[in-house]
Amino acid sequence: EAADFAGLARYGLFGAVGHRDYLRRAEEQLNALYEQGLEVHLRVLEAADFEDYCDALGLDPRAPAARVAYAGDPELAGEPFVYAGERLAELLPVLLDDHRARVRMSVACAALLDAVGDDPAGQRRMAVVMRYVTSVYLALAEGAGEGCHLLTLRCHGPEDGEQLTSAVDVCVESGCLAPAGRDAEAFCVTLAAGLASGGEGALLLHGDPAGGVPGGVSGAVAGGQLVRGWALVGGRLRPMTAHEVFDELADDAARGLPFPPGVVPRPGFPLPGFPAEGFPGAGEGGGPLV
Repeated sequence: EAADFAGLARYGLFGAVGHRDYLRRAEEQLNALYEQGLEVHLRVLEAADFEDYCDALGLDPRAPAARVAYAGDPELAGEPFVYAGERLAELLPVLLDDHRARVRMSVACAALLDAVGDDPAGQRRMAVVMRYVTSVYLALAEGAGEGCHLLTLRCHGPEDGEQLTSAVDVCVESGCLAPAGRDAEAFCVTLAAGLASGGEGALLLHGDPAGGVPGGVSGAVAGGQLVRGWALVGGRLRPMTAHEVFDELADDAARGLPFPPGVVPRPGFPLPGFPAEGFPGAGEGGGPLV
């Protein structure tokens, strides 16, 4: 964006080139590298984040080495974003969405590691919780049924921990779950962090608006949308009641999120139980992974 460009230009990163010329030249260079058969990895250069990064590591923001180090920062979770020959107008929104998901994933990964530890026992705990989260994600997709649905998650640690949020579109067509890419990764790691830390929060499944509400559902209106929910309590998921789902939607609206028109709150359906082996308080309810 022009504002970020101006903020970084004061370090002399772009010479005398203006914003539009910079974008044009960047597109030409990317395309030339791509046509040579080279794999190009991209990362968003955020002005404030870049400055903080350089300050933390004692790097000079004006030095090319600082940009190289920032681009390859191992603290940014997930596989690199690979350029595939797109025009900048198509590329930038996708790159920004990917970057935001990687940032969410990085924050959640740090919380997950804090919860399970980095010793061999912690690695085993992480493997267990990630397998469980995968089973929950697949169960949610199966229960959602055909169409494109939205999963939203918010959670935080048991002692006023940092709030983590994530969202992913879950699309099922002819019984097959479509890949959701980085957003699915970020969602699963965020849920794993909430479970492993004994956190509190809420998970909502917003049904496909195009699918409407099945006939016979009480409170249904034309063009309505089913929303189901699960509470994260003490690091374990349990189905919400319809009233709890409505309250959670109202809380979301108070935080500035839109309230779904014609919403029909419904209880959450049963999800796989947390594996009992090696984890105190597993099953329904329970505490953090210790």
